[in-house]
Amino acid sequence: MNAESVIGDGSKMEPPTPTLPVNHRFVEPQKAVKTITDMAIWEKSEAYMEYTGFIATLNEAIKAKPLSVDCKVSENVTKVMNLLDKIDNLISEFPPIEQPQRFGNVAFRDWLIKVKTSSTILLQEALDSKLHLAIPEIKVYLEESFGNATRIDYGTGHEMAFIMFLCCLYKIGSLQIDDNIATVFLIFNKYLSIARKLQQTYRMEPAGSHGVWSLDDYQFVPFIWGSSQLIDQPRIYPPAKFLEDEIIDKYCNDYMFLSCIKYIKEVKKGPFAEHSNQLWSISAVGSWSKINQGLIKMYKKEVLAKFPVIQHVYFGSLFPIRRFPLHR
Repeated sequence: MNAESVIGDGSKMEPPTPTLPVNHRFVEPQKAVKTITDMAIWEKSEAYMEYTGFIATLNEAIKAKPLSVDCKVSENVTKVMNLLDKIDNLISEFPPIEQPQRFGNVAFRDWLIKVKTSSTILLQEALDSKLHLAIPEIKVYLEESFGNATRIDYGTGHEMAFIMFLCCLYKIGSLQIDDNIATVFLIFNKYLSIARKLQQTYRMEPAGSHGVWSLDDYQFVPFIWGSSQLIDQPRIYPPAKFLEDEIIDKYCNDYMFLSCIKYIKEVKKGPFAEHSNQLWSISAVGSWSKINQGLIKMYKKEVLAKFPVIQHVYFGSLFPIRRFPLHR
C-alpha cells in the first residue's frame, strides 16, 4: 500500500485491524515533535497515516446516514459509553467556584485530576482483561482528550487525542469494523456533548490563538464527519440551508454538522458571517461531498500541519513516529 492511497479520500481504507503480535510491547507514549523541523517526520510517520486513514474510514462509514440510523451496538461500544457516562457524571462533583476572572474556572483542574486518577480503573472496567496491558499506553490519549489543566483551555489537539484513543481501541481489537457507525454516532457524539459541557461549565478558553486552527473555537472533526452525513440529504440542500434556524432546529439531533452550528449560535453573539467566517464561506459551496473533501484537506493543512497543535501529540507503539513504509 502506498502513502497516497492512505491520504486520499480514504474510501479504500480499512480501519486499523488488530495485528498486534502476542508479545507486543506497549509503551507509555511520549511527545516527539519538539521543533518545527520535526513536523516533516510527523507528516511521513506511521502515526500520521494511521490517524488520517482512521478519520477517512469513519467518514466513509457514516456517509448519508442520520444519527438516528439503526446501527449495531456491541457490548464493547456499550462499555466505552459507560466509561464516558462516568466521566460526564464527575462534572457535577466539581461545580465552578466563585472567582474574579471570567474565563478558566479553576474547578476544572480538580475535575481533570479526578479523571486522571480514575482512568486506569475506568479502562479496566471498559476493556477485556486480556487487553489490560494496553492501558498504560492508551490512557494517556483519554486523559489528554478534555483540555489542559494549566491553561484551562480546550481545542483541536484535545479532540485529536480522543480520536487517537478511539483508534487505539481498534488497534488493540476492542472495537471492530462493524462498530464504525456506533463509534461516531454514539461514542464520539457523547464525547462531543461532554466537551461542550466542560466548555460551558468551566468557561474554558479556546486553545491556540482563539481557535485560529479550527472552524469554530473548539472543534473540527465533527464538521468533517457531519458533512459526510449530509451527502445526498435532499432536505438540507443546497448546503447554505445549514444557516437557517428552522433547518437547524429540525435536524440538529440527526446531523452532527447542524448540532455544531446550533451550539455556535447559542454561545456566540452577532452576525454569523462575522463570528464564524470560515463556516459562512463554506455555505456557498455547491455540494456536501465537495464540502466534505474540502474540510478533510483543510484539516490536514490547518490542524495536522500546525506545530502548536502537533507539539502536544503523544507517540507510542500504537501511534509510532517512525516513517511509514511506502511499500508493504
